[in-house]
Amino acid sequence: MSFSWPWALLSVLVIPLIFVIREWARRRRRRAAVRVTSIALVRSALPGRTRWTRKIPPALFVTGLALLAVGAARPQASVPVPTTSATILLALDTSGSMCSTDVDPNRITAAKKAAAEFIESQRGGPRIGLVTFAGTAGLLVPPTDDTDSLIEALDNLTVARGTAIGQAMLASIDAIAEVDPSVAPTGATPTRDGEGYAGAAIIVLTDGANTQGVDPQTAAQEAALRRVRVFTIGFGTRNPAPMVCDNSQFDGGYGGWGGFGGRGRFDGGRNIRDIDEPALKRIAQTTGGSYHRAENADQLQGALDALPGSLTVVHQRVDTAAAFAAGGAMLITAALSLSLWWNRPRPPTR
Repeated sequence: MSFSWPWALLSVLVIPLIFVIREWARRRRRRAAVRVTSIALVRSALPGRTRWTRKIPPALFVTGLALLAVGAARPQASVPVPTTSATILLALDTSGSMCSTDVDPNRITAAKKAAAEFIESQRGGPRIGLVTFAGTAGLLVPPTDDTDSLIEALDNLTVARGTAIGQAMLASIDAIAEVDPSVAPTGATPTRDGEGYAGAAIIVLTDGANTQGVDPQTAAQEAALRRVRVFTIGFGTRNPAPMVCDNSQFDGGYGGWGGFGGRGRFDGGRNIRDIDEPALKRIAQTTGGSYHRAENADQLQGALDALPGSLTVVHQRVDTAAAFAAGGAMLITAALSLSLWWNRPRPPTR
């Protein structure tokens, strides 16, 4: 919670002032006490209340004043608000390891199918853009509500060498900046206006680890500065499997199976089909997103289906001064009402 006028909180100092005045008045009454000879007369004059009930009106009154003081400072709270104008960038790994057949028929085919079903499920909702990355990253389809063009682009995906996760995130940020003025492009200094998250998010689906280009954590920090959440999905099993892609799934950069290999390569001691889960978790944690693990097509579909509830919710600052003022007024009214009721004149007892 934040305050538009924090200096107004000084008005809470009126509460101890009231206690000082009350104590001063109590001492004056004690000095002006009148002696009486009949205890029964004193008891009949006192209100019929127990010791703890006498403390209720003052407690309500003080609490009400405190709420009014907080309300005067114009408190603002960040609350989740659903939106249909969100922008989602789907960044798909198209590295050669996506040809692994540990997922039937291979990872790239299963990922394309799951992505197409996810896009179809969002028809009429947020704008979706498509970024692909292997050795480099590029914007395949700018954010759009044209579901058919997105699905058509998925049909033409091909694999290539390398895995540039960080570069894919930066390309996604720039694509979002093109359609959302509140998000600064990667070459500009971001201004972190407001609280919560921007109405845009990035989904990174990968089966490996970053092998070149920008460090993913550096890209994650750039996204966090722009309040853009990144949700990461690690796809594939840890079981060795042949890598098989048909001719339509190559971009020509491998020079056929002889240049690509059928069982997987190792890069710097890491198998190209090993998922760098610690890095993906750090990306999600840095940006406020979440990490999901999917070892087969069904789990991948489930991970994508679970995301829209988070992706289409943004946080907005809401002024809650009226609520505090209303609460304070109600408590003060209750305190005065109880005090008048309990101190009303009572008929003398016979």
